Amino acid sequence: MRTYPNKHSHIFLGLLVVQLLFAGCSDSFLKPEPKSFFTGQNVFVNKQGYDAAMITLRKNLSLEQTGQKNFLAHQWMASEAGAPYLPGSTDWRLLTPTVEGHQKFVSQINDMFIIVKNANTIISRIDNIEWEKEEDKNTILAEALWHRSYWYYRLIGNYGDLPFVQEEAKGAKLDYKTHSRWAILAKIKKDMEWAVTRMPQTAASGVPTRGAGYHLLAKIYLANLEWDNAITAATNVINGPYALMADRFGADAGDPKKNYIWDLHRPQNKNIAQNKETILAFIDRYEAPDGARSAGLFTARVYHPTWWHSAENARDKDGGLGFIDKGPLYDSLGRGNPDCLLNDWHAYDIWKDKQQHTWQNTPDLRRANINWFDRHEFIYNNPASSQFGKPFDPQNLPHPAEHFIRIYPIPFYKTYVPNHPGQTSPPMGSNGDWYIFRLAETYLLRAEALFWKGSLAAAAEDINKVRGRAKASLIDAADVTIDFIFDERARELFGEEPRQNELNRVSYIMAKLGLHGYSLANLHEKNWFYDRVSKLNNIYYNSSLIISNTYHIEPHNFQWPIDDKIINSNTMGRINQNKGYVGADRNEEPLTTIDE
Repeated sequence: MRTYPNKHSHIFLGLLVVQLLFAGCSDSFLKPEPKSFFTGQNVFVNKQGYDAAMITLRKNLSLEQTGQKNFLAHQWMASEAGAPYLPGSTDWRLLTPTVEGHQKFVSQINDMFIIVKNANTIISRIDNIEWEKEEDKNTILAEALWHRSYWYYRLIGNYGDLPFVQEEAKGAKLDYKTHSRWAILAKIKKDMEWAVTRMPQTAASGVPTRGAGYHLLAKIYLANLEWDNAITAATNVINGPYALMADRFGADAGDPKKNYIWDLHRPQNKNIAQNKETILAFIDRYEAPDGARSAGLFTARVYHPTWWHSAENARDKDGGLGFIDKGPLYDSLGRGNPDCLLNDWHAYDIWKDKQQHTWQNTPDLRRANINWFDRHEFIYNNPASSQFGKPFDPQNLPHPAEHFIRIYPIPFYKTYVPNHPGQTSPPMGSNGDWYIFRLAETYLLRAEALFWKGSLAAAAEDINKVRGRAKASLIDAADVTIDFIFDERARELFGEEPRQNELNRVSYIMAKLGLHGYSLANLHEKNWFYDRVSKLNNIYYNSSLIISNTYHIEPHNFQWPIDDKIINSNTMGRINQNKGYVGADRNEEPLTTIDE
């Protein structure tokens, strides 16, 4: 059973939080279901009750990468590395405040605000009992603030200016106003500066620690253009109980054909004691009871092409089935049906370096042959086919020129999560743990702060920590640019970082600094996100080879529309719509401060 918060489960209070957050829900939402319903009267009565509530917040982190419409898939399909499937085509002009088609760019705001509500319930009720130890109270409050700050960082990355909801709502509230993104960043910075020193140095798997607090603070400081603070926060993590993994470990460690980059990304290795690189990873185990596990990571379904599909890619030269959805190839590659179409920039272009290496001969273990499944490795697997055992032939497609969107290379070392023994469901990407924060990203965050500060040699040194571990060629200070840093993030953090959020963050930084003609005044018309994505993802957005679909993106798509139901139900206040989307003409100036 899927664990993410829905209309009936994991809701601490039996109240509709606000029409803002749950507009459009049926009256049945107000009716508790005894098996999963908690109230303040039967939960928040002692420390154990607060601990139980924290478990739900930790489970909510699995929303990032479980189920087919997961949040990180949306992050990568809205980037330079891929493209989304939207209604009728991959045309971002069809994404509106009322229509999102096959994806959840619009409605995921509701799921995220449910998690914020859960955190606010704990925060608001923290003084409702008499605590035996002040330390216990502060530890729980600190983690609740971490969760709220984490999800608000994600929310403003997706949507920009939003209302900041900071307390438990005990009835319908219809007068919300929009706070500026900058006000929200100032608030979560203040919250995290209080919380981080009260978070535990070490904790059980899946529990945010002080390292996770400083890692999040580094991102918040970067978004606030506070370079020195970002460097200090990242350094606190780097100097902590973590280390980049550069030796074989865990599951598959005895397989000589694999390497330690493969080991690093085995789901069963992400929360084991041997793995010193994990700062925080969520837990999602197939062996857990139904109510305690998700539908699965869905990495094969979300990121792999529909190689098996007879109507699209599976035909041989005679029109028969070349590929079939059974056998070893199917068990390994799974039943791909990509929400996130990957592209050749991520598969090929970013692996070139100044030593003239390409994806074919790079020493970089992140692009080692054993870690990827390339186009030439798709071998027709139907014994009845006239081309059985031969490589995929693009000429068999209805539109051969667009073969690159039908069969594309797969970062298999990240996405391979086979069914567990005895699991009979189609191979989509089974249950497994997944990184939220990992030390390699911390180095790249510090490198970025050093870049903005102008310390290019130190930035190169941090980047080389990550590249050297992967056996990639090292760089010099002159090689350090913001684009190189984000190329490196793509090489290292595919399927882990919230990619669109980080591109969005840099777009705001450049606009606030007035770099390259960007400004806050016209950010929805000209921004770094759009310029980078349209340039590097031109195989989708600027290609004349694709005739079966329309691919298009606009500058204002650097952030997503806010659900009209949220805006329209807030009848006594004003929630702004993002510029470029219908309804933005009614916007009011956002609030620039948040009252405590």
